[in-house]
Amino acid sequence: MFIPKYPPQDTAPAPTPTVQTVYRPVPYAPALIPAPSAPPAHRPSVQLTAGSTLALVAGGGAAVLVVGAVLVSMLLAVAVTAASVAVCAVVVRSILKGNKR
Repeated sequence: MFIPKYPPQDTAPAPTPTVQTVYRPVPYAPALIPAPSAPPAHRPSVQLTAGSTLALVAGGGAAVLVVGAVLVSMLLAVAVTAASVAVCAVVVRSILKGNKR
């Protein structure tokens, strides 16, 4: 039962040697690189008006408030979980202490 049974030897024919090809490098002809073109004459820049600045500030403030609320709620969830585990530990401890009497 525990003696391994090996399969019969492979009866495939021996591999024939392959002919190796000789490497002959091809001369390299570099491609012509085009000359850089001139930059555009005038690029319009972003112009902030009073309204757009106010909108950016309001959007940033809202993002900070949302992220803060999410982080505080996560911290509160951890605190509630820790408190409930502590209460469970006290209850289990009192039950086990009561059984020893």
